[in-house]
Amino acid sequence: MKTVLLWRHAKSSRPLDGTSDEKRPLAKRGIRAASRVGEFLAQGDRLPPRILISPALRARETVEIAVRSGKWRADVVAVPDLYGAAPDDVLRLLREESDETQSVLLVGHEPTWSALSSGLIGGGRLRFPTAALARIDVGVSRWSNMDFGRGHLVWFVTPRLLVDGDHP
Repeated sequence: MKTVLLWRHAKSSRPLDGTSDEKRPLAKRGIRAASRVGEFLAQGDRLPPRILISPALRARETVEIAVRSGKWRADVVAVPDLYGAAPDDVLRLLREESDETQSVLLVGHEPTWSALSSGLIGGGRLRFPTAALARIDVGVSRWSNMDFGRGHLVWFVTPRLLVDGDHP
């Protein structure tokens, strides 16, 4: 069994004139949300040892804040292909993971996360508001065998569900 956690970056600020989409920072609401989700992931056995993130500033800041809030230790790698990726691109990326790794956290964007999660679980549609996080377990022993329709949704949380100090 392999586990994929999909986390949409936290709320970003509106683009300023001349600022590229990729360089938009987090808004105050996004900072609070990233902190809450960081604490949630630090509890129990939720944090994967490997985190792959989009190079977009809002994705990087989401993870940096979560790491500080949750006091995590994990291998964080920026993957340029996660910015603007299609679900098939992300699936190819997952298939390249080392089989020694049991779970991976991907931090990226919409609409990719909705489409990817729907594909992995074989239908339905999850809507990923900012900072939403899903855990999908996939019934494979090797990452190279990852495919659409082989996973099941274990849980889905949004920052609004995470009350400070009282996480499910």
